[in-house]
Amino acid sequence: MTEEEILAHYRETDALLEGHFLLSSGLHSDRYLQSAKVLMYPDRAAALCQALADKIKSALGENAVDIVVGPAMGGVIVGYELARQLGVPGIFTERENGVFTFRRGFSLKPGARVIMSEDIVTTGKSSRECIDTIRAAGGDVVCATCLIDRSNGEADVGVPLISLMELEVNVYEPDKLPPELAGTEAIKPGSRNLK
Repeated sequence: MTEEEILAHYRETDALLEGHFLLSSGLHSDRYLQSAKVLMYPDRAAALCQALADKIKSALGENAVDIVVGPAMGGVIVGYELARQLGVPGIFTERENGVFTFRRGFSLKPGARVIMSEDIVTTGKSSRECIDTIRAAGGDVVCATCLIDRSNGEADVGVPLISLMELEVNVYEPDKLPPELAGTEAIKPGSRNLK
């Protein structure tokens, strides 16, 4: 799948937004990718995750993973569909008192080879938190994956990161906004509450 084909899925579902956005990291941006709007279509989710699964198999080989874990919310659908494409179970972590944990009876076998997967990586904060939770539960994180790496390859999640595509999106510190954003109110489209 080409980068243009990937972005077409986002454009055709109005999931590529333009304006002034407050990201869950506290940074501001002039573009936002709302993957939930793409993933609400099972055929699109399957196509995107199949392309990502192909990249993972190419990088790691066949049968290199035992389970896929995604952080709620952004990693639930991607993790499930990626697990389906790879033929392994898929589970997710949830925040409890602000910290990722396994609930609903989910657990990992000691030494399980795990792919941590989510929809978008910007700073890598959620990915690192999820990876810490996986390791604390006895999992061996072989890599992290995402549909789109908004950091353009700059995010350090502590393990190799395989993305379907990298996309450079401008992000700004709150006190360093460009004039076109400084005079507008920021919209917070993400799922995580800011402190």
